[in-house]
Amino acid sequence: MEVFFLRIEMYSHNAKRMKSSIIRELLKNTMQPGMVSFGGGAPDPETFPSKELAEISQEVIKNEYKTCLQYGTTEGDKLLREEYLKLLKEHDNISGLDLENIMIVAGSQSSLDLISKVFLDHDSIYFISKPAYLGAASAFSIFSRNNEDLLLKEDGMDLDTLERRLEEIKQKGELLKVKFVYVVPNFHNPAGVTLSLEKRKRLLSICEKYDILVVEDDPYGSLRYNGEAIPSLFELGTYNRVLLLKTFSKVLSPGMRLGFIIGREDVVHSLVRAKQSTDLCTSSLTQRIAARFLQKHDIYESINNTIKIYRRKKDIMLEELEEQFKDLPMTWTKPEGGLFIWATLPEKFDTHEMLDIALKHGVIYIPGDAFSINNGCNNSMRLSFCLPPEDDIVEGVKRLKKAVLEYGHEKGLL
Repeated sequence: MEVFFLRIEMYSHNAKRMKSSIIRELLKNTMQPGMVSFGGGAPDPETFPSKELAEISQEVIKNEYKTCLQYGTTEGDKLLREEYLKLLKEHDNISGLDLENIMIVAGSQSSLDLISKVFLDHDSIYFISKPAYLGAASAFSIFSRNNEDLLLKEDGMDLDTLERRLEEIKQKGELLKVKFVYVVPNFHNPAGVTLSLEKRKRLLSICEKYDILVVEDDPYGSLRYNGEAIPSLFELGTYNRVLLLKTFSKVLSPGMRLGFIIGREDVVHSLVRAKQSTDLCTSSLTQRIAARFLQKHDIYESINNTIKIYRRKKDIMLEELEEQFKDLPMTWTKPEGGLFIWATLPEKFDTHEMLDIALKHGVIYIPGDAFSINNGCNNSMRLSFCLPPEDDIVEGVKRLKKAVLEYGHEKGLL
């Protein structure tokens, strides 16, 4: 049989800009015996309410098969949307919404893809943090490379730069090209930092002044281990200015692939139309299982158990970093929640280049340059503490120290 090879010219410009996820590629190494992975952000399976979900799944398939095994509406299961709106009111202090303000998607990555399709043209401008969440950077950059980077500080993104650049863009007469500011306000992925209340209010004020949409991606807000919760941008600014993204992937099960978009009716309707041509509908089965779970169980009771597990793992990693790197020039964030710690070495270190040495020592992390659209963050790395067992966290940090020492001596940096 003759083999047919596609010419590169046959691929679209968007396809040519697509890149493989370095995280997905690195996860292949986790299959090696004895490897300790600080790479992915996959939840600890022990946090899944597997017994309860198994019982509900059996009941749903047996008694509701006409609905749960059938095509569903693009907006999502009405029952799950109703239950999720109750959850937002009871635990997030978000009320006054109805079914027209919410849609259900196949995880937050689907949300980001739909937002890209609805809002971004090739010349569109959007603001995103640096380092940036890899999933958002990948989705947005396929449609537009005109990103404006906002460096992250301990209290969140640099709003002075945001305001200055918006004014410059306005003076050039190009303000209509600016589509949104994308922000992960709670326990940022990858940096672990949280946007302060003062900065949340200022961000909303700036976006109101320049008539810019805020895309608030909040997958980790429920996973707070220390400190007091801060009101969401959505609560502070209402849905007229903010599009809120939530997910069950970190607090129930990533395998169920359930995410939520909450916002203005007209924006939600536009996203629904985009979803109709993307995947038609989200799984009717997993949506109905989740809806029945919310009716039968207190999801926050399950989350509280999850918090205990992750708080302990986070503390162990921070303690071990302090012990192993007390005499080495590496710094790291100390998150109050979420799943990640952002570690930074002196400028001449290249954590991508150092990764081969780390793999040799049996430990995986994600190099910092993976979280930058226009390069940078080369001397940083993301460390995830959620999946490895506690003993592996201790051993993994020791191995990481060996990799840093070997690379540093090899390059004459230590």
